[in-house]
Amino acid sequence: MILFPFRYLWWLVSSIRRSIGKPPDYVVFVLEDDLPALPDPARPFWQRFVGRPRLSVRELGERFEAIARDARIKGVVLHLRPVGMSMARLQDLRELVLNLRASGKRVVAWATSYTTGTYYLACACDEILLMPSGMVQPLGFAGTGMFLADGLARLGLSADFVQVSPYKSAADPLTKSRMTDQYREQVTWLLESQHGELVRAVAEARRLDDAGARELIDCSPYGDDVVVEKHVADRVLTEEELPAHLGGAMGTWERAQGKMRVPAPTLRRGRYVALIRIEGTIMDGRSAHVPIQPPIEVPLLGEARAGDLTVVQVARQVAADKRAAAVVLFVDSRGGSSTASEAMRYALRVVASRKPLVVVMGSVAGSGGYDVATPASWIVARPGTLTGSIGVLGGKIVTGGLFEKLLLNRETVAFGQHVTMNSDESRFSDEERAIVTGEINRLYRGFIDVVAASRKLPLEEVEPIAQGKVWTGRQALERRLVDELGGLDAGLKKARELAGLAPTVPLREARGPRRWLPPPVEPAPAMGWIGYVLEGLTLLNRAPALAVMEYLPGELT
Repeated sequence: MILFPFRYLWWLVSSIRRSIGKPPDYVVFVLEDDLPALPDPARPFWQRFVGRPRLSVRELGERFEAIARDARIKGVVLHLRPVGMSMARLQDLRELVLNLRASGKRVVAWATSYTTGTYYLACACDEILLMPSGMVQPLGFAGTGMFLADGLARLGLSADFVQVSPYKSAADPLTKSRMTDQYREQVTWLLESQHGELVRAVAEARRLDDAGARELIDCSPYGDDVVVEKHVADRVLTEEELPAHLGGAMGTWERAQGKMRVPAPTLRRGRYVALIRIEGTIMDGRSAHVPIQPPIEVPLLGEARAGDLTVVQVARQVAADKRAAAVVLFVDSRGGSSTASEAMRYALRVVASRKPLVVVMGSVAGSGGYDVATPASWIVARPGTLTGSIGVLGGKIVTGGLFEKLLLNRETVAFGQHVTMNSDESRFSDEERAIVTGEINRLYRGFIDVVAASRKLPLEEVEPIAQGKVWTGRQALERRLVDELGGLDAGLKKARELAGLAPTVPLREARGPRRWLPPPVEPAPAMGWIGYVLEGLTLLNRAPALAVMEYLPGELT
């Protein structure tokens, strides 16, 4: 309240300054990195000098909204570079493009070459332009699994896991020598669903029927000499020729922003919709983000982590905040520790008992990532979101053979019949395997009961779609595991509707309380990517059971 007059005065002076001059006719955005759905959380001071800040989908959407409000700007040019993005993330971007076009702005895609992902995004634009000597790469989907059991055996290593069904195949890369029939079946139905999304996008953009769109995809690749003739792209132009083609000057966002008018500031009072995020591997402990990405992507290793100590505290604070009239929970996680997932679910259940809770799924929300979504009264997912994987598995990495090969002898003295059950020295005995199997089955039955109750489905309908099976968002909608196809805007709209809020009520991210309710836990020491890899291996052996989803193909380049 005290600072508001100064904020308003600063806005007034800034508006006068911005009205002098003119922004570029077209704003250029170079998409060269995978965009996170939400802005990265604030990093520790020492990490702020490592790398550059990433532009998020939400921030890009805010920039598009500002462009839509400025009548002097004619449109946007998307300069697309080949980068790995999940299908759900590409669908987030397509929605932003379509909304910008609906505001009357022209959106043009230009690239040196198009991959499946960039072409899928370009199909949402008014025009698809290609650089001379460029090409449209082979379009379509493929999934490759890497199975390490034979290679690990040569090193004296093995993995011993118990799973609820062959479809709960998160440990298959470690325990199998080749793809099982169930794994192949699951990958097939997922890729078929994603391919259908591509066909629909191509058919709509190029004004083709289903057969024509499939033919366009199957006849790829295309060189720059035939893309216009084959109706794959609209023109072949150099980047230098773009201003003449567009009929206006081009400029960066930074240049445009300095000349664009901004809305007047408002008092940040009154009710709001709280945003809670669960991103990365779900683990016991505190949330953290990897400061440096590992050179290779390995399941569970080197990922961001969502810790129950952090998420539970945020949920409790939001539950107690009377100004938080509704909650949007953003989930982008394959799951992880079953105990951490359950701790989060219990806290979120209290939130849902006090105010509307809507879940928005990101690229993936499976296994434990689906478990934490069950308290919600409404679940939103993208058609390309990977979700489901309702199941549990448990096991360990066995290293005894490796030490033998290295001529290192370990000897253990133990008291307690089963105290060494989770030791990495040897595989489970028959008795130990029976114990682990019983625990896995108990947790699985509880998971099934939770899903059935939250989705208001009879158990006999849940069982066939559970068993660790993974579904796309569109398939999940058909099976009543989600309620709506959409993104964060759709979830926010539903949260406002359920709480009886006006469309202008803002969305604000909830932060954890300054004072923690449980006893404080010493923060983990700073680690490089090697430390996170070792921590991921520890998770496999430490957790009594994992509610983690398969590491299935989910990115397009």
